[in-house]
Amino acid sequence: MTEHAFRFGVIAGQARSGAEWAATARRAEELGYDILLIPDTLFTLSPFAALAAAAAATSTLRVGTYVLNVPNRTPAHVAWESRSLQTLSDGRFELGVGGGRPSGHTDTAALGGMWGTPAERLRRTADTIAAARRSPVPPKVLVAASKPGMMRLAAERADVVTFGLPPATTAGELFRTAEAFRRLSDRADQVELMLGVTAFAPSIFALPDQLSRQVGGDPREMAASGAATFLIGDADHAAEELLRRRAEAGFSYYAVNGQFMEDFAPVVQRLRETRPLTAA
Repeated sequence: MTEHAFRFGVIAGQARSGAEWAATARRAEELGYDILLIPDTLFTLSPFAALAAAAAATSTLRVGTYVLNVPNRTPAHVAWESRSLQTLSDGRFELGVGGGRPSGHTDTAALGGMWGTPAERLRRTADTIAAARRSPVPPKVLVAASKPGMMRLAAERADVVTFGLPPATTAGELFRTAEAFRRLSDRADQVELMLGVTAFAPSIFALPDQLSRQVGGDPREMAASGAATFLIGDADHAAEELLRRRAEAGFSYYAVNGQFMEDFAPVVQRLRETRPLTAA
């Protein structure tokens, strides 16, 4: 298994003004994060417009979608937007795509799109990747995968994969999914494995109540049961855990919920100089 260098992102999607959004992007860059990621929902900012503004406010921070709901746009539309953002950001854009989150059909209907069958959404995802890759400077592509078809597509065509698993998924379940993914393709080991960090807190009692709306349950119960997207403890403990996850399962790319951007920054600093190793 090849160990990749660590990368760190911030997931954000809302701001009360352009100045506030630009300040979030600049702060992420100052704290040492590699990329600012935005979801694709009707209750967050429009992804491409927001990422263009973030790129304009920064100089090294990469920007990316996490992830586009592919039924919302044609492949040609995504390719056009991606090509434009690659140009305006001087090559700092990364395209994240997925077949649609569980409630994504409501957004697609509101935008006048066609949700389609799972097979049609898988085909649309493949077509979207192919269209974006035809750009003169194609973006790095992240695929959100959970079902077998999307896992195979990610193993064959993605640069980065994140697994669309339930919020309560444990580290053991996550590791088994990663191992199953690596068996799908000879190139799967070349793909970066990415995990979203829902929360980072010194104890489960420090987790904010509003997280329940994001995870669809009691965040304290999930964290206590060992949910992998919750990191509980101090920065040293979190850094050790992320080193273990990279060594044992290959997870090297972490994107933290924006409300924990400041709290998680010491973890980023501790791991920034950690060099990856290559194992057979």
